[in-house]
Amino acid sequence: MHPVAWLALAIGSEVVGTLSLRLSDGFRNVGWVALIIAGYGISFYAMSIALRTIPLGVVYAVWSGVGTAIVVVLGWVLFKEALDAVKLAGIGLIVIGVAMLNGAGSSH
Repeated sequence: MHPVAWLALAIGSEVVGTLSLRLSDGFRNVGWVALIIAGYGISFYAMSIALRTIPLGVVYAVWSGVGTAIVVVLGWVLFKEALDAVKLAGIGLIVIGVAMLNGAGSSH
């Protein structure tokens, strides 16, 4: 599988784990806790495979930045959490930062 696909899997499974944290009711709901463990386990494994060929700084920036942006949007959609102009600007800055790191990473 392509390293970018591994990174996408890492991001997707991390998002699942993070959303499951919200649904676990403080680790009281065992089903969601199992999904938290699986989500983060798959995420770290997939990220370790992506790190074989993609630089650490780029992988971590993309993983954390894209994951954060997705979680903010899904929190708004699924849990009716606030999404105002400041949060949208923050997501925009994350996207810009990830793009800059990707560009810097590909120039070496």
